[in-house]
Amino acid sequence: MEGAASAIVEVEGLSKTYPSGVEAVRGVDFEIRAGEVFGLIGPNGAGKSTTIGMLTTTVAPTRGRARLCGFDVAVDPLRARRASAVVCQGPSVDRALSGRMNMEVHARLWGVSHRAARIAEVVDAFGLSGILERPVATYSGGQRRRLEIARALLSNPRVLFLDEPTVGLDPRIRRELLDMLGLLRSAEEMSVLVTTHYLDEAERLCDRVAIMYQGRLAASGSPAQLRARLGQSIAELRVEQDPVKALAVLRAGGVAGHDAFQVGQTVTVPVHRGSPDDAAAELARLGIAVTGVSTRPPTLDDVYLQLTGERIAA
Repeated sequence: MEGAASAIVEVEGLSKTYPSGVEAVRGVDFEIRAGEVFGLIGPNGAGKSTTIGMLTTTVAPTRGRARLCGFDVAVDPLRARRASAVVCQGPSVDRALSGRMNMEVHARLWGVSHRAARIAEVVDAFGLSGILERPVATYSGGQRRRLEIARALLSNPRVLFLDEPTVGLDPRIRRELLDMLGLLRSAEEMSVLVTTHYLDEAERLCDRVAIMYQGRLAASGSPAQLRARLGQSIAELRVEQDPVKALAVLRAGGVAGHDAFQVGQTVTVPVHRGSPDDAAAELARLGIAVTGVSTRPPTLDDVYLQLTGERIAA
């Protein structure tokens, strides 16, 4: 695998088929480099959490291999686990205990040396000192999430897995947590794999992202590289009837290429040459009514739609 010599996480042909016959992950390949933030983006059910489960040794792979810091997750799961930490999508702290007791218990279980100093360090980094003595049951969702991430960092992992870290948080708290994660990536020497269906998270946090769909990786690269697949700008044309026919007409007339796509009543055309007016004029010439035309730079959401034909929904 290219770049494997500096890779902290190496994934080759990783697959998971459950006894029910559901193929949750279908032969994915990727690597995460030292100090890199790597994102898996896609809708619920794409296979992101199952991939995290296999990498953190809680889900047994059906086929393929995965290594963390050189340790095979199936052959040497204890060493692979010692090198990593995970923050799961669902709540994982004991609500009856105080924040401090949650930290103390985790530090003892992981054999963290100089526990008091390390706890104080991560508590300060995540702004938890004012609530640390309170029962976790009294925490807000954002406070609890900060505690979970801080707790995961106690063992100084070389790889941190964040599975949908901001799901269920309101926009303000979500933004604050993203800012903290941005500071974290520069303060801690580790690699991070984050799964999300929020495209703005991937834009802000990730050096590279992989778009996951139906258990496969549809594309990967930096956010800028993925957006560049669709050129500098795209035209959105809203049509009154039969958008599938409208797209076919534009392709037949050479106005739209293979990277144009249709969702609902909107036809999206990457503008590699000419202008958006050319597409609207072609449809009007053939009697297809256009109710609106707009142009804008492409986003990761557009890349995902072009590759899969489905919107990412929370």
